[in-house]
Amino acid sequence: MSSIPEFNTVSIVGLGYIGLPTAAIFANCKVKVVGVDVSQHVVDTINQGKIHIVEPDLDLAVHTAVTEGYLRATTRPEAADAFLIAVPTPFMEGVKGPYEPNMRYIEAASKSIAPVLKKGDLVILESTSPVGATEQMAAWLAEARPDLSFPQTHGQSSDIRVAHCPERVLPGQVLRELVENDRVIGGMTPKCSQAAVRLYKTFVLGECVITNARTAEMCKLAENSFRDVNIAFANELSIICDKQGIDVWDLINLANRHPRVNILQPGPGVGGHCIAVDPWFIVSSNPMDAKLIKCAREVNDYKPEWVVSKIKAIAENKTDKKTKIACLGLTFKANIDDIRESPALKIAKELIFDASYEVKLADPNVNHKAVDHQLRGYIHAMNDVILWADLIVVLVGHSDFSHVQYEAKRLNKKYINFQSAL
Repeated sequence: MSSIPEFNTVSIVGLGYIGLPTAAIFANCKVKVVGVDVSQHVVDTINQGKIHIVEPDLDLAVHTAVTEGYLRATTRPEAADAFLIAVPTPFMEGVKGPYEPNMRYIEAASKSIAPVLKKGDLVILESTSPVGATEQMAAWLAEARPDLSFPQTHGQSSDIRVAHCPERVLPGQVLRELVENDRVIGGMTPKCSQAAVRLYKTFVLGECVITNARTAEMCKLAENSFRDVNIAFANELSIICDKQGIDVWDLINLANRHPRVNILQPGPGVGGHCIAVDPWFIVSSNPMDAKLIKCAREVNDYKPEWVVSKIKAIAENKTDKKTKIACLGLTFKANIDDIRESPALKIAKELIFDASYEVKLADPNVNHKAVDHQLRGYIHAMNDVILWADLIVVLVGHSDFSHVQYEAKRLNKKYINFQSAL
């Protein structure tokens, strides 16, 4: 794969779990990449050829890109031929409730690149966003650069081309899936879409499917809402089975023998930057109609609370001595370092703040500095907390925990596992 002359330099704004892998892939295709991030630490780390997140093979890709001179990071945007915005879209308390999408990072990123835009540039919003976010981004750009024309006013003849192209990758497999997965390309005009396709075909082997910006935005939200609804069914089933004295894992294995049934695996909740967040964007925009989507979110948001109650019931101690609880796993899923919206972290906090117990935490994948400072003193080496604890609780299915059940039995410890993977 070779670079396309139309896009000699690409700027990636936001060097996190999506932005940095994307930057590394472009750079390894011999495209000059200028990465932009507000964190000086992130910028310095990348410019040393190192990474600040955990993702298989990303360290080698970044090191190669920086060493060969194709990737450079900075805190201030510079001129480029294409700009990809990959910044977070968090929640804020709004008139529609506590889960209203907050566009402040997209707005800040848009206004930061506006001064360096030139005629012919392509701007792509990759951030998962509420429907209409791409149009809003284009409006912010137009306000900052009245000397340039944009698709919302000049259509096909606009100076700047604007599109939405959401990522759809799995943490732990990001580099592979960025290349192999199909991409949904939603331009504000057909010309915008075609330009975005030409850019992504620098490295994408999957199909680039063209639609409009609003449909592309809704597509990502619908994908993750679909998954959230299905996980909610499994989580609700686990709660029901517990009350009925039924092993939910056995039940699911039996039910899935039906040729048209595929029940997912329950867990302690749903976390991460997508599934735990994106459905609320639909609910916020459609509060009266998104009944099932809202219900599924509420089921999954309730699950950590239910897990805490189960742990407390098992940890009940009739003596004056406090039960020692070891919580294994803090990330939102197995074998990654990402703690965003992690149900395991919520569970750990609930137990720590209950004076009835002594609690220690262990997660070999998590950098202590990434965790809230209130929790850092509770994190210890896995083997130490296993030996120390009266009750061992597995909250995340890290492969490093595969032997824990055996160890708990050998040491005659109470043990409970909320992840079927182990």
